[in-house]
Parts: sequence; C-alpha cells; structure tokens
Amino acid sequence: MSQDLWNYIFIGGSFALYIGIAVRSRAATTKEYYVASGGVSPFANGMATAADWMSAATFISMAGIIAASGYDASRFLMGWTGGFVLLTTLIVPYLRKFNKFTVTDFLGDRFYSNFARAVGVVCAVFICMTYIMGQMRGVGLVFSRLFDIEIWTGVIIGAGIVFFYAGLGGMKGITYTQVAQYCVMVFAYTIPAVFISMALTGNVIPQFGLIGNFTEATGDTVPLLTKLNQLNTDLGFPDYTVGKLGTLDMFCITAALMCGTAGLPHVIVRFFTVKSVKAVRKSACWTLLFIAVIYLTAPAIGAFARTNLILEVQGTSYAEAPDWFKSWEDRGLIAWVDKNGDGVMQHKAGSVFAGKNEKPNYALAAERAANEPRLTTNKLSENANEVYYDRDILVMANPEMAKLPMWVIALVMAGCVAAALSTAAGLLLVLSTSISHDLMKKIVNPGMSDSQEVIWARSASFGFLAIAAYFGINPPAEFVAKTVAFAFGLAASSFFPTILMGVFSKRMNREGAIAGMIAGIGLTLGYIIYFQFIVDHQDYWFGISPEGIGFIGMLVNFSVATLVSCVTPPPPASVVEMVEEIRLPRKAGSATH
Repeated sequence: MSQDLWNYIFIGGSFALYIGIAVRSRAATTKEYYVASGGVSPFANGMATAADWMSAATFISMAGIIAASGYDASRFLMGWTGGFVLLTTLIVPYLRKFNKFTVTDFLGDRFYSNFARAVGVVCAVFICMTYIMGQMRGVGLVFSRLFDIEIWTGVIIGAGIVFFYAGLGGMKGITYTQVAQYCVMVFAYTIPAVFISMALTGNVIPQFGLIGNFTEATGDTVPLLTKLNQLNTDLGFPDYTVGKLGTLDMFCITAALMCGTAGLPHVIVRFFTVKSVKAVRKSACWTLLFIAVIYLTAPAIGAFARTNLILEVQGTSYAEAPDWFKSWEDRGLIAWVDKNGDGVMQHKAGSVFAGKNEKPNYALAAERAANEPRLTTNKLSENANEVYYDRDILVMANPEMAKLPMWVIALVMAGCVAAALSTAAGLLLVLSTSISHDLMKKIVNPGMSDSQEVIWARSASFGFLAIAAYFGINPPAEFVAKTVAFAFGLAASSFFPTILMGVFSKRMNREGAIAGMIAGIGLTLGYIIYFQFIVDHQDYWFGISPEGIGFIGMLVNFSVATLVSCVTPPPPASVVEMVEEIRLPRKAGSATH
C-alpha cells in the first residue's frame, strides 16, 4: 500500500471513532455539557486528562525543542511535571469540594463579586485563546504534510472537527473522545521510539537507548549522548548536554511553567467530572501514570531526532537529498541555501558561514524557489546557516528520517492530530463556558434557561474557534511551542495565586484578589506583547525572557493582593465559613489562617 493510503486509513479511522463517540455522547443538559454529569470514573478521567494535558506542544513541539536545545529543554519536563503535582495536591481537591462547573465560578463566589468573576472570564479567555491558537497551528502542520495541502486548509479541517465533537457533546463527548485520543497518542509516541532505539542503539526500550551505545560505521560503539555531543561540536554547535540559557531565565521559565500548569482552567475543570474528592485523588494518580509514559519517552525521541537529522542532512549533496527533506521543503517548513557554492547541504553553526557569501547560490535549488522569500531571507540569512528547519516538524519527520514502515509514519501523524484536537477541545469548552455560564448566566441574564445556556456555549465555541483558526493560519511567531509557553505564564500570573489564596487564606478579600489578578496578568501580558511583537531586540529585564515573565507576574499578584487585602475590609463571615468548608469537612476542626 502507498503512504497516502496508510494515512487515510489511520486518520480517517480515528476521525470516524471521535465523531461516533461525540454523536453517542451528545450532551442534553448543562451538567452533561459542563462536567459530564460528574459521573466519570477515575481511570477514564485519568486517561482523558492525560490526553487533554498532552497538547500539540507536548506531542509535536517538546521533542522538537529537546532535539534543538538539548539540556535547556529540560525546563519543560520539570515545569510541566512538577506543576501537575502542585495542581493535584494544592488546587483540584479543594475546588472539587466547592462543587461548581468552572474555575471562574469559584472566583465569583469565593470573592463575593461579579467583577471578580468577570476578571476571571477575561483571564480565562486570554489563557485559553493563547493556548488554542498553537493547537490549531499544529493541526495545520500535520494535515499539510499528510494530504499535500496548504496549512490554512489543514487548520480549517481541524477546526471543523473540533467544533463538531466539542460543540455537540460538551464535556461528556470530549471526555470519552479524549480516552480514545490518548490510546492513539501513546501508541503513536512509543512505537516509533522503540523502532528507532533499536536501529540506533540496539535497545528495545527507548529510555535505555538514550543512555545506550551508538554503533559507528566502523563497528565501534560509543554512548549515544557522547556521539551527539561530538556531532554538535564538530558542526560548531554547543554540547547537546550543556545548557545555554541563563540560570535566572531557566529558573523563571521552569517556575512559570510549573505554576501555570497548576492554574490552567481546562485541566482543572477535568477533575470536576468525577464523583468525589476521593475520586479526584485516584484520577490524579492515573493521570500522572499515563503522562509519565510519554514524558519519559520524549528525551529519547528528541535525541534520536537530532542524531538522525545530522546524519541524514550534513554533508549530503542536495541532488541526493532524501525524499522526506524535499517533501517538507514543499510545505515551507525546511529549506536549504548553498552559501558556499559546493552543492552540499551543510547544517553548521551560523558563524561558520557568516560573511562568506553575501549572495547565496540558489541555482541548485531552483525548483524550490517558491519558498525562498519567506525562508531563506528571513531565517537562513539571519542564522548564516545553509539549512533551516521548523523544529515543530521533527517528531513528524523522525520516522521518515529513520526509514520506518509506512504504517508507523501514518500512526505518528494520527497521534499528532489526536494531541492537538484533544487539547483544543478542552480549551474550547472552557472558553464557551466562560461566556455562556460565567458571563451570560451569572452576570448578564441570571434567569437564562438551560437550553439557552447551551446555545450560547455552542455559539461562543464557533466564534472562538474561528479566531483561533485565523491565528493558526497567520502565526505571529514560532508558534506552537512559544504560544503555549506564554499561556502558562498568563495562567501562573493570574489564576494560580488567586485560587491558592482563595483556598488557604481566610483574610483574602475581593479587593485584593481583583487587584492581584489585574496586576499579575497585566504585567505578564504587557511584557510578552512588548518584547515579542513591538521591539526586535532581546534586552530583557534581568535577562528574563517573555516565556519566564509569568513567574514575576505571579509574585506581583501575590504581593499586590496581600497588600490590598490588608488595607481593605475583611471578607464576610459567610465567605470565611465557605473557606472552612472547602479546606476541611464539618466537625474536622478549624482551618488555620
């Protein structure tokens, strides 16, 4: 069978499964739409949460970042994993006791203010829209490669599918669709890793392959990471196992990812779907187990991809370039410019070619000239390198580089689509409920019926998805990974400290919470916009990049909220009693300040 036929079988089969589940799980009430009636088992919810968690940034971009950045990419592994522990110990058990539909529901009632609820809605929209735009871009990348279509067409197809099963089934449909998507993702991530690990190191377990031996052409063996360090340094790049980020920036990014994870509304709301607090804790254990399967495989995939890329590209005549290279080149996601006129692809550090050829020779790549204006002038000339690649493609291209069977390549593509669609659906649900439940039902029209609320939710889904699709088609940055990092920073600076203070501080009042959220997310969002979209230099404050500023925003939130609450009236007695009830059951003693 051809590669196209395998692609259609795997992608078409998975889509039919998702749509079938959505039709069967159609939500009829607001409780089904928002929290799947609160009757999901811990095992199923653990699998669904893992799928919701492992977005396109995790599945597509994380291994690509590891391949490109080496040690520095450990910030994602540490931040996201540590953040999930914070989420499951400090946040979700207490919010589940509150027994509401959304995070902003908690903020509105805990801080006895519709204005606090409205600020929460705005924060949720900023966080989830930033996140979902990257997922739409990831869907477009996969479909573009799979079906030889433009990225914008792939984004539209993905958006249509997400709207169908998320808008139709709500949380009930999303939950069971995500269970299926996790199964697709875990096989798509681990099976190719096993194949490649065996090919490069002879180890059937990828994690052992990462620390195993690579067999040279001469028959000699050398540790894979030692080989990768040697390949990098021979080409003028830093050691793969040595960090390049500043210590402060590395710390701030990791902390922002960690605290942002604990404040992500689309992950928090997943734990509202189980029956009890005890079920929340069981579900969290299952989720960590399911996430670990992929997270422990990602470093191996990144190292394998980097090794294969260098071995396949470096020193190869462009006329003999592998088919996968030219296929991705047709999509505008990889490119080559002959800067020294030798007809050979040189993937070397920028300084090797800087200033050697002011007018690169495009003659040998004339048939790929359609990509020249965007890639060669904007990327290759800046980096003074002959080869440019979008790191988001490395997971998808890895099986092709390793010459794996066609069905494995199709399986990987199906996993990439599942990762992007699962998270996009969860985010879309939070966005729609923020408008229908928290804004329209709780603030604008409290007398709204259940059917009207569901109509508003589905209408909001369509509007937000259209905006996300636009930015997925017209990305303003290196999109999938960066936008997700920004979303975590926004969550860290807004929801995480406010929820934490709402649960653990009886003295925190509405004035403090509102001021803290506005100050935290305002600083973070302003910093991101200024350095990412307004200025073209990287003169960051104290060397802290936009990806790490969310941690500073979080500290500002804590500080402003505490200061304002100290100089304003304490919350009412009913709110203090609410905090007592959330923190400890009745007759279990008193909660401390």
